[in-house]
Amino acid sequence: MNALKTALLLGLMSGLLLVGGEAIAGRQGLYYALGIAAVMNFGSYFFSEKLALMTYNAQPVTPEENPDAYRRVEPIVRGLTQRMGLPMPKLWLIPDPSPNAFATGRNPSHASVAFTQGILQLMNDNEIEGVVAHELGHVLHRDILISSIAAMLAAAITFLARMAFWFGGSRDEEDRGGGVIGGILMMILAPIAAMLIQMAISRSREYDADAASAKYVGSPYPLINGLQKLDSWSKRIPLDATPSTAHMFIIQPFTGQSLMRLFSTHPSTEDRIARLQAMR
Repeated sequence: MNALKTALLLGLMSGLLLVGGEAIAGRQGLYYALGIAAVMNFGSYFFSEKLALMTYNAQPVTPEENPDAYRRVEPIVRGLTQRMGLPMPKLWLIPDPSPNAFATGRNPSHASVAFTQGILQLMNDNEIEGVVAHELGHVLHRDILISSIAAMLAAAITFLARMAFWFGGSRDEEDRGGGVIGGILMMILAPIAAMLIQMAISRSREYDADAASAKYVGSPYPLINGLQKLDSWSKRIPLDATPSTAHMFIIQPFTGQSLMRLFSTHPSTEDRIARLQAMR
């Protein structure tokens, strides 16, 4: 059901991009929108992993680099990948005391899982296993690619809306009045709609990754305990995350600002735990 919902939301976002382009700049705007969507999707497919890891100064977790972290997490990750039928991802350490983790990569053969120093210090091995299974659930479902496309489409829609300042609607004289009004409406409403759709896609994928953790660990409680710790400690030690990458983390980075649930990239921790408890 969540997969169907995600496909419908992505289709809606793509349609919004094309309709918005035509409303802002007529047929020429539609071509601009198609071109922007193609470029954005290409960029998100090939470069989102590198950009995300560079953003947080992630360091490789290997026997030579960060050997302590390697000895702890490598057996956990390897065991889960064997159960889930996935290739072994690259492992990364983020030098930040705020507890969190994320997975990235365009497909299971090019995947990475990154942990902050804070999450390794906070959690026991069972909780780390629950977190890793959640992140590998994203890899299994190709959620990283889906979320990256949604983020890039939202950015393209916002860019097109800003172009309304320059185009001022359709160039055809007979349609100019309506085009200007349509352009103004799209300039205001399109970025909001794109953001809401992107957030809804992100929330639906989190539920499925939580379910994957419960399934492949064999119990929902390692992730439940992990989410409880993350919810508490991420507020005490905020992570300075960029808005474009906040959706990637297992729990939404706390910034000290209260956000409406509608504008959140993650479901509430209470809702996630309630769903996990129902899987007993």
